[in-house]
Amino acid sequence: MNRMNIICLGVKDMARSIEFYRDGLGFKTDEKSNNAKVVFFNTSGTKLELFPLDLLAKDINENNPPKITSGFGGITLAYNVKNKEEVSEVIELAKKAGAKIEKEPQDVFWGGYHAYFSDPDGYYWEVAWGPNFNYDENDMLEF
Repeated sequence: MNRMNIICLGVKDMARSIEFYRDGLGFKTDEKSNNAKVVFFNTSGTKLELFPLDLLAKDINENNPPKITSGFGGITLAYNVKNKEEVSEVIELAKKAGAKIEKEPQDVFWGGYHAYFSDPDGYYWEVAWGPNFNYDENDMLEF
């Protein structure tokens, strides 16, 4: 059975988020409009979906949707790269696209190199490279 992994982000401003991911970070999508109801981005092995946050909350429970709050929710998204230099390149792309840089690129205790940014909706992304990261023919990270 074929499976597709999708990570869905509930976003407050679709146009701003589409521009951030598509135009700023260069994520690939067929969507040309900034006013789409739902957008899917192709990433290696997973699709990233943007969906309006209020509609996502109602989709979870129409009668009692989860409360929409801001701030760190204990979840980060990973943007793994193939070489150390790419960490800084991605952080610069994110910065130009309007991200807040939470942690500048630096060596990390496990031998890799990483940084953090938060997107316009406050989602935290770790950009990471590791000396033992290996990728398969589909650019999927193997452990």
